[in-house]
Amino acid sequence: MVPVIDFSKLDGAERAETLAQIANGCEEWGFFQLVNHGIPLELLERVKKVCSDCYRLREAGFRASEPVRTLEALVDAERRGEEVAPVDDLDWEDIFYIHDGCQWPSDPPAFKETMREYRAELRKLAERVMEAMDENLGLGRGSIKAAFSGDGRHEPFFGTKVSHYPPCPRPDLITGLRAHTDAGGIILLFQDDRVGGLEVLKDGQWTDVQPLAGAIVVNTGDQIEVLSNGRYRSAWHRVLPMRDGNRRSIASFYNPANEATISPAAVASGGGEAYPKYVFGDYMDVYAKQKFQAKEPRFEAVKAVAPKSSPAA
Repeated sequence: MVPVIDFSKLDGAERAETLAQIANGCEEWGFFQLVNHGIPLELLERVKKVCSDCYRLREAGFRASEPVRTLEALVDAERRGEEVAPVDDLDWEDIFYIHDGCQWPSDPPAFKETMREYRAELRKLAERVMEAMDENLGLGRGSIKAAFSGDGRHEPFFGTKVSHYPPCPRPDLITGLRAHTDAGGIILLFQDDRVGGLEVLKDGQWTDVQPLAGAIVVNTGDQIEVLSNGRYRSAWHRVLPMRDGNRRSIASFYNPANEATISPAAVASGGGEAYPKYVFGDYMDVYAKQKFQAKEPRFEAVKAVAPKSSPAA
């Protein structure tokens, strides 16, 4: 089972044990769940409501989307006796993104205020989690944040992806979200507490990230793998479509600024750097083309462009 950690104990007598639990979650899973994380449960309930209300306004659009049309065509072909194969290049999800530089939905009316409040709380939580990682990796406090900001010269990117995975009549013919690792730094997910479907790859087996009311799921992205020199691996994960239930998923990404230079920071004494030094924006250019492919070639590809584009940032 994906580790569940009481984050409130980080500030008490059980700090060392809590740090060890976070280290285990990062090293062994790349995923863990936080409870007692400091975000008011009343706020989380409001987030659930405004995001669900938002989807209801978008539902007709999803019903007319390419994944739905493609699945309907496959089912029709099957009824005609034709042999069909599962779709491997589409996801059964409705998504939109919000960040400080984009236009946010104005309907429902409470969406903007609620999500601004939520994102402010979540950003603080992300930075506290990164400080725990700093300590576990033997880095100075604030080292990961400094790397993401180019030592304060740039603003780290903090974006939120609001997703819904509606009931799928034929989950054998399409995926909810294809298997991938996340490109960025720290990902904090407020997932549905009733409808499952999120799985993480652990020791070659897909394992449920169990729905847990009021919890925040944390996973580490590719940039944390590089900064930790491979000690914290970004984990492969996917979402299975479900016949019943509309799964809500609100994932927030605390990523480096595009201009920030990323390289291994936690290099053991006598050990070498297992990853190249590169500009994060260059990595994102590669990731956009190779998101659902093996991650190792991404590092090789960005290594090839690093010498000509790495500023002192």
